[in-house]
Amino acid sequence: MIFFLSDLHLAPTTPGANRLFLAFLADGARRAEQLYILGDLFDAWPGDDVLDDPAGALFAAVADALQELAAAGVDVAIMHGNRDFLLGEAFAARSGARLLPDPYILSLPSWQFVLSHGDLLCTDDHDYQRFRTLVRNRDWQVKLLARPLAERQAIATSLRAESARAKQEKALALMDVNPAETDDFLRRNGYATLIHGHTHRPGRHDHLVDGIHVERWVLADWQEARGEYLCWDGACLVRRSVP
Repeated sequence: MIFFLSDLHLAPTTPGANRLFLAFLADGARRAEQLYILGDLFDAWPGDDVLDDPAGALFAAVADALQELAAAGVDVAIMHGNRDFLLGEAFAARSGARLLPDPYILSLPSWQFVLSHGDLLCTDDHDYQRFRTLVRNRDWQVKLLARPLAERQAIATSLRAESARAKQEKALALMDVNPAETDDFLRRNGYATLIHGHTHRPGRHDHLVDGIHVERWVLADWQEARGEYLCWDGACLVRRSVP
């Protein structure tokens, strides 16, 4: 089986979600052969050196739990989100996870998927797309990572606050995928079944692209007392909750 999830937004301020996810890694996730985390595992990631910071106990605990899952034989893969775009190779080594490009084609003997965080499809939000282009620029990231950890943590806090303010002022449609861009994306990626997160609007959507029926599955965001993932059993996708 293959499990897909996203948008956990783990942080010191989300103790319930943290406990839920760590328990999931120690138990339910071990029934999978592969686990794909499609962005925003963390609510913010100031850099891999936070793993060695005394205040970064949560981040280290999650990385170590992922490492234990990988050691148990589960192939773990993680995609950058709009909150944890600075996840790097040190985190990958500590967690035993592969870092995926966005988008990523997952070809299986019985089916083909295209995986994405989903934010690149929200093209109606021009301000966000400019921000996304900036923070995904490698030169910009190198300059940011050269700053002291405490300064980067303060920047992350400021960015989260600004994001929360911006969401309150934006129309809901701006924060969802653009239909035409999504159809073009499906066309470019061979009409594969799309799985993504980011919008916090879990659902299943049908697209008709060039006369071809294509499914789009949106992953749920995790809450303090509720988690959810998609399970591929070799024949179909099924939503499952994390008790």
